[in-house]
Amino acid sequence: MAQFIKIYEENPNPKAIDTVVKVLKKGGLIIYPTDTVYGLGCDITNIKALEKVARIKGLKLEKSNFSFVCHDLSNLSDYVKQIDTTTFKILKRALPGPYTFILPGSKTLPNPFKKRKTVGIRVPNNTIALDIVKQLGNPIISTSIHDEDEILEYTTDPELILEKWNNLVDLVIDGGYGDNEPSTVIDLSEGKPEIIRQGKGDSDIF
Repeated sequence: MAQFIKIYEENPNPKAIDTVVKVLKKGGLIIYPTDTVYGLGCDITNIKALEKVARIKGLKLEKSNFSFVCHDLSNLSDYVKQIDTTTFKILKRALPGPYTFILPGSKTLPNPFKKRKTVGIRVPNNTIALDIVKQLGNPIISTSIHDEDEILEYTTDPELILEKWNNLVDLVIDGGYGDNEPSTVIDLSEGKPEIIRQGKGDSDIF
């Protein structure tokens, strides 16, 4: 049975955030709000937890394309190769916001992602997600719980999300109704921006 915690985005309760972080540190899986759809995540440094998420999504961990949710751009250098000024300016302008940026991965990526040439980075405009990552001290992975074949409410209403995911995750955060439009995915790994998926984020940010 998953824990179910109400957290208000305007003013996230530090005790509630602490509870979530403890679950993550123990290798637990959480469902949390972002500025787009609700996400399924875990601590990126916990291999067992990463494998569980990959299993749920029916993927091999090495072949998964999970994004990393970071608190801000300051710890980007831990996961991303040196980026040029133009790329940095785009990131600065767009984040936090409903975007996933694909950037060249660095050699210091966590083990399962070592062979990756690129990495997807998210800095969502959602204080709950950002507070969790800040307190945890490193990113969490992000993969959407959105399912093309499902009734919309199962991915936007926290109580229905709990009903569906109760036996698969350790904690579900009720951060209010979620959005049902995913992030805009922009590939910056080759320098020139390429829109891979148009989502909630405006692509006129360049």
